[in-house]
Amino acid sequence: MSKRLEDFIKANREEFDDIELRANLWESIEEKLPATEADMPQKRVAKTFSLGFVMRVAAMIIVVMGVSFAVYLRSNKHAGVDLAAINPEYAKQQVQYASLIETKRTELKELTKSDPQLYREFSGEIVKMEASYKKLKRDLATSPNQERVLRAMIRNLQIQTEVLNQQLQVIEQFNEQKNEQRNDTKNI
Repeated sequence: MSKRLEDFIKANREEFDDIELRANLWESIEEKLPATEADMPQKRVAKTFSLGFVMRVAAMIIVVMGVSFAVYLRSNKHAGVDLAAINPEYAKQQVQYASLIETKRTELKELTKSDPQLYREFSGEIVKMEASYKKLKRDLATSPNQERVLRAMIRNLQIQTEVLNQQLQVIEQFNEQKNEQRNDTKNI
């Protein structure tokens, strides 16, 4: 059949060449074609979501909220306890001792500048006691008897103050002996 069509086209070639196409033929063809998405005017399409999609989104929101709440609770737990709410007098003592310890530590550091090894030995004891104090402070938030833990914290601060006072006395005596030895050496 294709052979017959080919023969027909060859035999009637001149007649095919005589036919001129209309100038607006392509435009009329384009009008009949369906419009593309780019040519279509933008329409608002309401999307519906499946129940599975909505449930997944809700589950993700619940998980995020749960994690956020856990982080919030954990940060508040470590934020500390209001000592004044437990016992205002103990809270005042705690502040006084903490301030006194800071002053004594600064003084100790100044006096031992000439002998850093001595300072390291002295500060080692204070560091151990401070670690004990921090543990008591962490326990305070969860303790059923917070006032008792607060008293233990204050007692720890009192002991730190006493140790620092003793260390300062030892350093002062040590420095006095050094000065006496220098004076004796100068007098000779």
